[in-house]
Amino acid sequence: MAAERLWLDVPFAEKDMAKAAGARWDPAARRWYAPRPGMADLLRWAAGAEVPELLPGEDRSLGRGLFVDLVPSSCWFTNVRSCVAERDWERLRRMVHGRAGQRCEACGAGPDRAARRWLEAHERWSYDEARRVQTLRRLVCLCTDCHTVTHFGLAQVKGRAAEARAHLMRVTGMSEAGADRHIAAAFATWRERSRLTWTLDLAMLTDAGITVVPPPEAADRVAAAREALDAEEAGRETPGRAAPGGEALRRIPRQRRRTPG
Repeated sequence: MAAERLWLDVPFAEKDMAKAAGARWDPAARRWYAPRPGMADLLRWAAGAEVPELLPGEDRSLGRGLFVDLVPSSCWFTNVRSCVAERDWERLRRMVHGRAGQRCEACGAGPDRAARRWLEAHERWSYDEARRVQTLRRLVCLCTDCHTVTHFGLAQVKGRAAEARAHLMRVTGMSEAGADRHIAAAFATWRERSRLTWTLDLAMLTDAGITVVPPPEAADRVAAAREALDAEEAGRETPGRAAPGGEALRRIPRQRRRTPG
């Protein structure tokens, strides 16, 4: 009888280190494992408990389909990946991709290395304007193309707005005029929500045993976004972060930049 596989939780940024330490990749399970017991160099990546497929309080009906979903500027850099430890992110990512059957939940596409299309986890939030609380309500599996549509502001920054708009129309069946109205309405909502400073509610993660890393303070998030945009424009990569906003990012004065806390 074959021995039970010794699975590992290896963040993407550490895959080369894990491979050098002897870890192997299972393409079917899409996961790293230790080829034999007792490999001390791999203990740092020993697998934690599996994340439940339904997170506490998660509403998997929230935000079905594909749409532009812009995060208020006071909430930039509060995405799940920036708020949890890398190993916890790996556990969450694996759960979200697995329960979606390794398919995008918006368009149904799978990963395609040749097309540079990957699967990514995206957050769905609810907004209580009276209490000014932004609550994480769902994690959804999106392909790179659908995730680019969702973060349409970042698509603008990267010069991919036309590509994102075309994908939005292709998946949803919107006309050109309909897509333009949809995008304009999303930015109008974003501007209204960006007038407020929101408090994050990440109980959906903490109640599932995920350790949350505090994001930058609200007052620092625009400056952090400006810094990330500068990195994008310089062809550099800011690990673990993606510049959020979009058209508004280009209007942020550079003298307001400072290193986020």
